[in-house]
Amino acid sequence: MVLNVPNILTIFRILLVPVFLLLVLENQLFYATIVFAIAGITDGIDGFIARTYNQRTEFGAHMDPFADKLLLVTAYLSLTLKGFLPIWLCVPVIVRDAVILTGFFTLKGAGKKVIISPSFFGKLTTALQITTVIYAMLIPFNFGLDWLTLVTAVVTVYSGLDYVWREFKIQTGREA
Repeated sequence: MVLNVPNILTIFRILLVPVFLLLVLENQLFYATIVFAIAGITDGIDGFIARTYNQRTEFGAHMDPFADKLLLVTAYLSLTLKGFLPIWLCVPVIVRDAVILTGFFTLKGAGKKVIISPSFFGKLTTALQITTVIYAMLIPFNFGLDWLTLVTAVVTVYSGLDYVWREFKIQTGREA
């Protein structure tokens, strides 16, 4: 592992996950939101530095998305457990990531080349999931959360199906 600034920020983001979890479980949602925001900011900074200063590494390529998913899955599980998010939203968020990861490791294990390139809907899903987490932690009585959770769930499911379909086309040679 190359110990450069982007990789250090990724490791730091992973270390923030248990801090975030503890704060949510202790109903310290304001502080949990700050930790969540710091994690998001470090994600943006590490990506910027890696691209701008040519500090991309294999470690970063694998651990950066892992850190992101770990934080989001932890957020959805803990906020659902505490009753701030509905289980019908938590399930598709986790299933989508599980399907993508399972497909990735299955294809890699079969010796296939897999490059997961973010799609518009994948990026939209991430933005909606992050917005939903922050909204659920900051807005009292979850005012207006119903429409946001519904949109987040629909886009999450659609983007998961889109990733599966795009990879299926690539693996079967149906994509030009």
